[in-house]
Amino acid sequence: MRGAGRALRAAGRSAYEEFARQGGGHRSAAARLRRADHVLFERVATTRWPFAEPVLPRLSRAADHGLLWFGTAAALGTLAGPRGRRAALRGAASLALASATVNTAGKGAFRRTRPVLDAVPGIRHLARQPITSSFPSGHSASAAAFVCGVAMESPRWGAALAPVAWSVAFSRIYTGVHYPSDVLAGAALGLGAALVVRRLVPPRSHRKHPAPPPAEAPALADGTGLYVVVNPSSGVQPQLLDPVRQLADVLPEASVAIAGPEHGPLPALLDVAAQEAARHGGALGVCGGDGTVAAAAVAAMAHGVPLAVLPGGTFNHFATDLGVESVADACRAVAHGSAVAVDVGRLRPRTPAGPATYFLNTFSLGVYPELVRWRERSRLGGPLGTVAAVLRVIRTAEPLSARINGRRRELWLLFAGSGAYHNVGIAPVRRDNLADGVLDVRAARAGRFGRARLLATALAGGLARTRLYAAGRLRRVVVSGLPGDTRMAYDGEVVPAPTSFVLDKLEGALTVYRPAKD
Repeated sequence: MRGAGRALRAAGRSAYEEFARQGGGHRSAAARLRRADHVLFERVATTRWPFAEPVLPRLSRAADHGLLWFGTAAALGTLAGPRGRRAALRGAASLALASATVNTAGKGAFRRTRPVLDAVPGIRHLARQPITSSFPSGHSASAAAFVCGVAMESPRWGAALAPVAWSVAFSRIYTGVHYPSDVLAGAALGLGAALVVRRLVPPRSHRKHPAPPPAEAPALADGTGLYVVVNPSSGVQPQLLDPVRQLADVLPEASVAIAGPEHGPLPALLDVAAQEAARHGGALGVCGGDGTVAAAAVAAMAHGVPLAVLPGGTFNHFATDLGVESVADACRAVAHGSAVAVDVGRLRPRTPAGPATYFLNTFSLGVYPELVRWRERSRLGGPLGTVAAVLRVIRTAEPLSARINGRRRELWLLFAGSGAYHNVGIAPVRRDNLADGVLDVRAARAGRFGRARLLATALAGGLARTRLYAAGRLRRVVVSGLPGDTRMAYDGEVVPAPTSFVLDKLEGALTVYRPAKD
C-alpha cells in the first residue's frame, strides 16, 4: 500500500490548496478544520485507485466487529509460540478496551452525520451502510489498538501487521463511511487503549537479566534417562500432543507418560517418574502449567534429580521467567546439560501441623483465591469468565483479618512472590532473578472506602504510592490468627489454608534445565 500512502499525501496537499484557495483563512478554526476534512474526503472519493478497488471494500467488511483481528489473534496464538500468544492476548485486550470506549463514550458524545456518498463510486459502497455516529471510527480504533498492542509484546509481528491496520483505516475513507478526522481520532483512541493495557499489565522485557547460578545436571543427548510427565488438563493448549512429537524428534529415547485417571493422582505419577530418573542418573521432565510444574518440583527435590520444564499450560510464568519459552528450548538445554539452581518458596504450617507446601511463583491470601474459585465456577470460561469473576469479587469480597509478623491487619490481599517481581502496573508480572533469596511481600490493606480507593489507585497504576498498599522484600513472614475457612492460592492452585504458618525460601534448592544464554 505504499502507492496508496503517496497518493493520499498528494491528495492531502491538493485538498489543502483547494481549501486555502476558497478562503479558509477567514473562517473560525473549527470551520477551517471541518472544511479541510470535507475537501480531503472528496479528493479521496474522486481519485481513481485501481489497485484498491478489489481489496479495500472486502478488507473493510472483514474488519466488522473485530473479526479480522480476532482471527489474527487466534492464528498468532496457535502458530507463533509463547511470545505470539502473549502478543495476541495483549492485542485482543487493547481492541476490547478501544471498542468499548468508542461504542459507549465516543459515539454517544459525538453525533456526527456520515458522509454523503454522491462523490464515492458505487463499486466502493459497502453492502450494509453503518448508521451510527461517524465520529470516531470504530474500525480504525480497533485496528490501531490491536496492532499497537501486538507491537508492544512483539515488535516484529507489530511491524508485519501495521500495513494491514493502515489499510483498514484508509478503507473507511475509501468506501465513504468516514471522514479523515474520524479515522485519525479512532486511531488515536486505539493507541491510547493499547497504552492503558500496557500500563495495567506491562509487557515482558526481552533484555538480558542476571542469571541464576549454574548447576550440575546430566547432558542427555538423546533423551536417555529423561522421564517426562505430560498433563493434558493443564489448560487450553493448541495441539496437545505436539510436545510429545517434538520430544520424539529431538530426544527420541526419552520416556513419556500422559497423565490421566488410569494412572492415579498426578503427584503419585510424578513421584514414580522422579524415582526412575534417580535410579538411572537422569532427570524428571514435566509438560504443563504452573501448578503442574510446582508439583513436579516437589518430586524432583525429594529424589534429588534436575527438572526439565516444557511449557504446556494456560499459564507458564515460571518457564518464561526462567528463559524457557518453548519445548525446543527445554530440549536443547537437556541435550547440553545446561542448568541453573533456583529458589523455592515454602509454607510451613504451625496450626494445624502438617507437611510443607512449596511454590515456584506466588502465594496469596484474600481476594485472589476467591477470584480463582469464582472463575472456575463460571460457565463462560476463558477471559469472559475471568472478567465475570473479577466483577463478582469486587462486589462481594470482604477483608481478611490476620496477624502478619505479630501485628493484626485487615487485608484485601496478602501476596508473596518467590523472588522480586517488577512493581509496575496493577500487579507484579515478571521477575529478573529466580535465585535472589528474598520473598516479594505485598499487602493490600482495608480501610475507610478501602475498596474504592484501592481499585482506583490500581487502575491508575500507582499501587506503590498509596497508604493502603505496602510492599517489602523479606526472608521470612509469620502469618497467624486466620479464620478456619480461609483459602489460599499458590501457583494457580486453591486449597484450604492453615490458621498459622511461616513463609520462607529454600535458596538454590531446585536444579532446573535452562538454555545457555550468550
